[in-house]
Amino acid sequence: MLGRLFQIREIGVLLALVILVMAMSFLSDAFLTELNIFNVLRGMSTIGIMSIGMTMVIVTAGIDLSIGSILAASSVITARLMFTEVTDPWTAVLLGLMFGGGLGMANGLIITKLKVNPFITTLGMMTIARGLTYLLASGLQGTVASNVPMRDPAVSFLGGGYVLQDTFLQRGIPFPVILMFILVIVFSLFLRNTVLGRQVYAVGSNEAAARLSGVPADRVKIFVYTLTGILCALAGIMTAGLLRTAATNAGVGIELDVIAAVVIGGASLAGGEGTIFGAIIGAAIMAVVRNAFVLLQFPSYAQQITIGVVIVAAVAIDRWRRRNR
Repeated sequence: MLGRLFQIREIGVLLALVILVMAMSFLSDAFLTELNIFNVLRGMSTIGIMSIGMTMVIVTAGIDLSIGSILAASSVITARLMFTEVTDPWTAVLLGLMFGGGLGMANGLIITKLKVNPFITTLGMMTIARGLTYLLASGLQGTVASNVPMRDPAVSFLGGGYVLQDTFLQRGIPFPVILMFILVIVFSLFLRNTVLGRQVYAVGSNEAAARLSGVPADRVKIFVYTLTGILCALAGIMTAGLLRTAATNAGVGIELDVIAAVVIGGASLAGGEGTIFGAIIGAAIMAVVRNAFVLLQFPSYAQQITIGVVIVAAVAIDRWRRRNR
């Protein structure tokens, strides 16, 4: 039984998370408090939700650098639509999700139909979407971009609400945490038990062989990039709900955390390998590391250096693992 346990792909990174949590519990008395634990979980919810889509993208041997900009653009257009009298709040949310999905679909179409490298395509989309964010916030006049208030309390609940408050928990469970785990379960089952989910792995493992087997590789890629755009839009709306405003600088640099979480969780940048469960563990490690720096009062530059080292080490371990099979 113990042998089968250690054959689980994610067991190594899970043990790393357990060791990290145990170490922090000794280093800081505030770490295992209810408030701090839920702060860590809320902090990882945005990265966790985005890592679901990024896992599928990386499994297909792709990459998406535009997720942070899509997050910002989708949240700003959602908040902006709430100012119009003809758009009710939940219609604005739906349109915001569609907008994010549209930007993701554009990535997929350019990659599959124009045969542009995913790195270049999403790097360009990162700049385009960030420009759209400023345009939606400031208008055609090109004035200084400002944040857009999130006006509806019900929509703000997506990012700032609590469930089971004043019951057995004093503060309750943050709603984004519940939403994250629901999405993790749903898409884990999707990848494991559906034809399309298995096709995602087939395309990443050997695209040429998948095509010869009848797998519509282009459609699979368009699907994963579109889904990633929708999940980024959801994360953006949640972030705006938590802050009660859609910030134009939201999501800057978050793509590095998401990619690191997915790779730490066992996904291979060469494609064909990776699980959503592993990516969520990776997101938890990133959140605990950032929380640790705050509790231990480390300077901000140390955080950035450490995150960079973690990213490089995760990719290096992935390369080493593939060479030594």
